Amino acid sequence: MSSHRPSLPAQGIALVVAFGVTYTAAAAGALASVQARAFYAELVRPEWAPPGWLFGPVWSALYMMMALAVWLVWRSAGFPAAKAAVGLFATQLAANALWSWLFFAWRLGAAAFGEILVLWLLILATAAAFWRISRVAAWLLVPYLAWVAFATALTWAIWRSNPQLLG
Repeated sequence: MSSHRPSLPAQGIALVVAFGVTYTAAAAGALASVQARAFYAELVRPEWAPPGWLFGPVWSALYMMMALAVWLVWRSAGFPAAKAAVGLFATQLAANALWSWLFFAWRLGAAAFGEILVLWLLILATAAAFWRISRVAAWLLVPYLAWVAFATALTWAIWRSNPQLLG
């Protein structure tokens, strides 16, 4: 673990950038999810599926923790030392946004399921990379990893129960 302490203004700018990038990815996924509430209501869902209204608050909290995590990594190590970890973070963030397009916009159940498996692995790799730099940052990704594991099972169950809607 490196001891990199940027100035307070630099830390503030980096925090704004971390939140901006993270919530930009969230917005990209949200664009694909404009009709998600109505579509989700149409689907045959397992009994353990959460109500549609729960996804927004959960994802908002997870994106906040993701932004804080990447900021802590940058703050702890600086960009040159954290470049690989930040790169993994950016990759998983793009995969996160892609899932909404595959599932809600394009209704490709098999592709969404395969992609969410990759997303889970990317989050795990990101958490491992963050662990080497900031234990707190890695722990901030644990709820995200757990939620995506749950979402993976939910994606599978919904896809298999709705072949007519999720080809």
